[in-house]
Amino acid sequence: MTLADCERVAEIRVRGRQHAYRGPIPQAYLDGLSVAEHTEHRRAHSAATPADVTNLVARDDDGTVVGRGCHGPYRDGETRTADAELYALCVDPRHLGCGVGRSLLGEPVRRRAAARYPRMLLWVLRGDTRARRFHERAGFRADGGAEPFEVAGIAVPEVRYARALAA
Repeated sequence: MTLADCERVAEIRVRGRQHAYRGPIPQAYLDGLSVAEHTEHRRAHSAATPADVTNLVARDDDGTVVGRGCHGPYRDGETRTADAELYALCVDPRHLGCGVGRSLLGEPVRRRAAARYPRMLLWVLRGDTRARRFHERAGFRADGGAEPFEVAGIAVPEVRYARALAA
């Protein structure tokens, strides 16, 4: 991912959340998401990305960014552990079911396995059944970890998924 990709990545993130989180997240919050704000956040965040964090983009045949994945060491609060974490996986809603998500998940799994991380973990909204099924088909399983998450005063809990990695 480059700085030139930030606006398109922000658009995918906003549109993806508006599509995937309809229901579990308050609609007023989703309607208020701003591509411009997310673009600025992404640009600022890109400059400060640690060396052990990788941002990937997927492009279609025309070179247009259609998805983003981000992975690095697992974060337990402020501590980084020996495990890997998939921090983000966003796909343009128009490209769902086309293999973009599988590619953006498969590459971090391959890279972190080759780097000898024992497991990859990720967090999913408990109410996001589509994402949960997607990760389960890729070999991830809910491991009992849960985190409270609140959006606009509404509890939207997350569950943790894990998958063992093999080099």
